[in-house]
Amino acid sequence: MMPFEHLLALSFVLFALAAAGFLTHRNILVLLMFAELMLNAANIALVAFSKLNGAPEPQVFVLMIFAVAAAEAG
Repeated sequence: MMPFEHLLALSFVLFALAAAGFLTHRNILVLLMFAELMLNAANIALVAFSKLNGAPEPQVFVLMIFAVAAAEAG
């Protein structure tokens, strides 16, 4: 299992790279891919906080974000 700090660092780096890519590209398909990466980074952070606290509430938010990502793709 990865430590909490490593998960947050991974989430931050992934979100920062996706945000930079989102701000620098103009192709709509590429923008959607970067938006998906930002949602995945948020999911990683929520799972990390869920692991830290042992609370199931962040996992419910992860499921909601998955639903939003699926609706975005469809």
